[in-house]
Amino acid sequence: MMTARQWIAAGLGGPEVLRLREADVPPPGPGEVTIEVRACGMNPADYKHFAPGQDQSLLPLTVGYEIAGVVAGVGPDTEIAGGGSGGEVIAFQVLGGYASAITVPAGDVFAKPAALSFAQAANLLLTGTTAAELLATARVSEGDTVLLHGAAGAVGVSVLQQARLIGARVIGTASEANFGVVERFSGVPVTYGDGLEERVRQAAPHGIAAVLDTVGSDDAVDASLALVEDRRRFVTLTAFRRAADEGFAAIGASNPASGPFRASARTSIVGLATSGDLTVPLARTFAFEDARDAVAMLAGPHPSGKLALVLDA
Repeated sequence: MMTARQWIAAGLGGPEVLRLREADVPPPGPGEVTIEVRACGMNPADYKHFAPGQDQSLLPLTVGYEIAGVVAGVGPDTEIAGGGSGGEVIAFQVLGGYASAITVPAGDVFAKPAALSFAQAANLLLTGTTAAELLATARVSEGDTVLLHGAAGAVGVSVLQQARLIGARVIGTASEANFGVVERFSGVPVTYGDGLEERVRQAAPHGIAAVLDTVGSDDAVDASLALVEDRRRFVTLTAFRRAADEGFAAIGASNPASGPFRASARTSIVGLATSGDLTVPLARTFAFEDARDAVAMLAGPHPSGKLALVLDA
């Protein structure tokens, strides 16, 4: 049986609870694929999974939801996107992605877009499908002007690219240091904070059709409520309490429609990346052995772009 190096959370807390261990990788059965991992995608959900307040009885916890790598084995009577052994693939949503090898359901495996590096490809699907859900839930269509909070973040950058393909115009909040990121992907940047509502009105004199919120601050919500006429077209990833109280939409773990939507959106997101219409900017990569340092950066302020753990071939 193949063995792999695997990061787990041995306790609840910060990066210090992560431990590197060896674990058996079960051979692929029918409908399964074993992947030698070349890069592990990194998302805030990773460290939230073992944050204080979670159920200690579940320890130790595996970490990581998306990977990119090379097919090492295919189960009996199983077909996968990307071909057989040696094919370059990505997988999402998996459990225990911070590993050097993993066996996963074949339905979660997709051919790696050639235009993306392994580190980029490992970060494509969680942010890409989340962005697609934001746009779909808010019913964004050609000609709309959209306000996007957190435009320089990972989900925000994917929203910018997908909105451009739809034909929507995006006003995106960001720090001045990240204005160039927003402009690179065809957004119109505005600073957040005091006076946000007026700055958006100046940037969008004909009004805002929809709001997509990846930040959840009270300032962002207050300005959005003043700017959008139809609250059903105001969608947040984070401001769950205010969404419930004030009648706008929230997506994510608390919304039972989010999982099925994101699963169904994976093929189209891979297609956009394959055609060159969707890319994944990287901020930094870390060696697999440096996962604690990578998670510390992930949990704190860091440059715009995704982080990844990378493994040698």
